[in-house]
Amino acid sequence: MSVAAVTWASAGLSTAIPDAVLLAVGLGLLSCIATAVLVWRRHPVVTVAAVALACAAATAGTVASLAPVRSQVAALEAEGGRHLELDVTVTGRIDGSADGGAWFDAAASRVRAGNATVVGSIPARVLVDPGGRAALARASMGSTVSLSGRAIPAGTGERAVLVIRAGEVISATEPTGVWAGFEGLRDGLVASTRGLPQPGAGLVPGLAVGDTSSLDPATEAAMNASSLSHLTAVSGANCAIVVGAAFALFALCGAPRGLRVGGAFVVLTAFVALVTPEPSVVRAAAMASVAMIAVALGRPAIGVAVLSLAVTVLLVVDPWLARSLGFALSAAATGALLMLARPLAGGLERWMPRALALVVAVPTSAQIVCGPLIVLIDPHVPLLGVAANLVADPAAAPATIAGALACIAPFPWLRDGLTALAWVPAAWIAAVAHTTSSVAAQNLPWPDGPAGAVLLALVGAAVHLAIVRPRRLPRLTGVASAAMAVVVGLVLGSTAVRTVAGPLTVPSAWQVAMCDVGQGDATMWRSGDATALVDTGPDPAALTRCLTQFGIDRIDLLVLTHFDLDHVGGSPAVIGRAALVVHGPVDGYADRRLLDRFAAAGAQLQQATTGTAGALGGTRWQALGPPPRAEPGNDASVAVDVAGAGFPRTVLLGDLGEESQAALRRRVDVPRVQIVKVSHHGSADQDADLYRDLHPAVGLIGVGADNGYGHPTASLLSMLETLGTAIGRTDHDGALAAWLDADGRLTLWREHAGEPRAPESPSPAPRETARAGAGAGGSVRWIRGGWAHADG
Repeated sequence: MSVAAVTWASAGLSTAIPDAVLLAVGLGLLSCIATAVLVWRRHPVVTVAAVALACAAATAGTVASLAPVRSQVAALEAEGGRHLELDVTVTGRIDGSADGGAWFDAAASRVRAGNATVVGSIPARVLVDPGGRAALARASMGSTVSLSGRAIPAGTGERAVLVIRAGEVISATEPTGVWAGFEGLRDGLVASTRGLPQPGAGLVPGLAVGDTSSLDPATEAAMNASSLSHLTAVSGANCAIVVGAAFALFALCGAPRGLRVGGAFVVLTAFVALVTPEPSVVRAAAMASVAMIAVALGRPAIGVAVLSLAVTVLLVVDPWLARSLGFALSAAATGALLMLARPLAGGLERWMPRALALVVAVPTSAQIVCGPLIVLIDPHVPLLGVAANLVADPAAAPATIAGALACIAPFPWLRDGLTALAWVPAAWIAAVAHTTSSVAAQNLPWPDGPAGAVLLALVGAAVHLAIVRPRRLPRLTGVASAAMAVVVGLVLGSTAVRTVAGPLTVPSAWQVAMCDVGQGDATMWRSGDATALVDTGPDPAALTRCLTQFGIDRIDLLVLTHFDLDHVGGSPAVIGRAALVVHGPVDGYADRRLLDRFAAAGAQLQQATTGTAGALGGTRWQALGPPPRAEPGNDASVAVDVAGAGFPRTVLLGDLGEESQAALRRRVDVPRVQIVKVSHHGSADQDADLYRDLHPAVGLIGVGADNGYGHPTASLLSMLETLGTAIGRTDHDGALAAWLDADGRLTLWREHAGEPRAPESPSPAPRETARAGAGAGGSVRWIRGGWAHADG
């Protein structure tokens, strides 16, 4: 394990720094020194150190070997926005992107920028605009594609030397040879599912060969929410099912153990080729091979050694796996199967039969180990994840085996029959996913980041000790059992708060609300049973707390005004919960990937420009900007006007600056409103004429305490005070909510109690306020901590 850990650390470091040559040389020298010491004096510690340093040096050397190619590409000044022409060979699956385009991994054989040309085998990642998607209709692994576009700056640790956004696909060949044959088999399976009822029909190709092209977004989102997504991606589970079936078939034929293992490896290799041997599939196959060897030998300790060897070899060949969460999850799940499943089964045997205990132990051990990694990207714990796996996993094996056999069936009638058989367990799995994801208490909010991961790891350790109850550690077992009791109590209490008590802490009549998410924006409005969220703030945990506080489970409309972190950083909290995502101009690969994640979780996507409009309950919303072809950034924020009968007319300004606010004022007829979401956290970069035209009764400012920017600025506060606008700011007041009562009077609630502080909360003079469907005139009421009093 030490060798694998050192190799992993070296891979992570070498892929994170600009130039790994010096690191490779340094590690190589240390390896030579350790080897010399080993020759002089043999010792187990020195042996391990020498091997670990040699593997670490090899990993850094793999990264450094691309340095000449990176230098050649850098000489093209590609990231300066130059027009590039490329010839590439597709090296992985072509997946659809959220906006109707596509993306795929490739090896570029030629890159031309003006008169300069680079040739070789250049790792590339290609994002094709929607207009070029049709040209890739027949392309697949092994196809040669000629395209033109511009380079996108690659993210830290990106495997690809070039990330290209292709505006035009000049030509694309069909795959040839064996890849053409495999593509035909996969297409035949997808065609065979047509006519079968959904969602089971779309799930069959996903279970068999990882093809989710015909899976409806709602089912894909349900699979993610119920911790069953590993069944539709080609993961170690799929590979283990195929290997297990082959192993059992050879055993029934009376083959000796060696032939069984060898035959299973051959079948696994063929399955990988059928699916498409991209890095994630090869990784999953390697982990399945480790598990198979351990099971075949009946010695988990050997399995752990083989797992360490597999991890080390994979990292030496592909160091960028060190930064892949999927690789970490595969390795962790395999290690859990080898080290934790059997002791857990032994502990569970006190309460259930041995066979059932083993069945329960497998997903439980995987959940204990993988959970802390998953909360790094999704700060929720699926409370019903283990139960969903227990109910769904027995159907995975027959669905995968029948689907894979249907894929290679030589006769159409046989393929259709096997597909129909695979549909039955696939439909069951889909039903389990939808049922589990529909339970309101299924996803327990959890602290995000490293702290949340460590906390969940401690909880997992306590669960393991409480179940296993090792005799050598009686006191620790007692502490773990007590901790488990506390955790269960907290989970039940938190679930009750989220599902019952949370909405009781805020006024039930609220129509517009602003979350306290620190230095960022997250604003909501609701009408009837429909809720919209505008931006997500910087922190998923903070947004989750706010949604819990206001009793929001489902987001009917999510508006991402622009892609700065303080406006989209909390997005993981609502991925899988948003039905429609309206967004501003996209700038770069990271923005596209975020939208892809929303789309994969079932959301529809729509880019907003001036005039984009829609309905939410009894309200109508309209985008006041940005204009078409606006450059991404603050000044291209989506500004939204919301109006409706009995609803306080509201305008949300994103992060528009003074010039873009003035342009908006010239571009549209600015309405008089009752609520304005103040732009850019109350910065000084504001157009006073726009605010005079809006003439809001209430201004909401999303701002963090002690933010270091001086937000909100004195000039902005003075401007609003001059207009008679009552100010709510999240740094002083916490969460904010506003609504019109039955008499058409606008009320503002502030979470934190205390007397109003000048100048943020001036007493507004009674005045005519423009609103949709409300009566004329009126003043603003303040409600603090549940107590109301009139201010004028």
